[in-house]
Amino acid sequence: MKFEELVALIGDEPVFTSGLLHASAGSAAGLRVQLGRWVEAGKVVQLRRGVYTLAPPFRRVEPHPFLVANRLRPASYVSLQSALAYHGMIPEGVPTVTSVTAGRPATFETPIGTFLFRHVTRAMFRDFRPLAVATGQTAFVATPEKALLDLVHLTPRGDRSDFLAELRLQNLDELDGTELEDLARRLAAPKLQRAARRIVREIAEAA
Repeated sequence: MKFEELVALIGDEPVFTSGLLHASAGSAAGLRVQLGRWVEAGKVVQLRRGVYTLAPPFRRVEPHPFLVANRLRPASYVSLQSALAYHGMIPEGVPTVTSVTAGRPATFETPIGTFLFRHVTRAMFRDFRPLAVATGQTAFVATPEKALLDLVHLTPRGDRSDFLAELRLQNLDELDGTELEDLARRLAAPKLQRAARRIVREIAEAA
């Protein structure tokens, strides 16, 4: 496969896998060698084994960090501080994209950013949805309520009032207090239920 053929095949796809190329590239061994050459030449950026994006001079679409996170670990969704910032619930943006997965935790340091994956049980792996994060790009992102409960769950003493105050939650009118308490109750975790009650009180006080 020539590089021009790769660019034509990728088209507007911001992130691609080696599996996408197998049908057009002959042997898997030959494809790995060719991809390695393009990476060394600065034409292709390797994000992890088998996951790539075209280098900036050649890519047609800039990959959104949330889409990259989903592709790095398909069985995951963006949550925690990243989702809270995206939903406007905390004032700061965060440089590391944080996701949760029912698989093993991992951190990927890539040329286009750092991506952190925290482990949760399968019972906690829920309440995320596909969102259009950029034109033509969709990623799985936690709801604001679930992102907040994920953060509480994964933070030691995350249900304490001082931790919740440090988050400096904003736009509380966008947070569904009933859904927050219902979700905490469905997850059957006393820690989450305590945090949900405290946040609902804060919502009522801010109204």
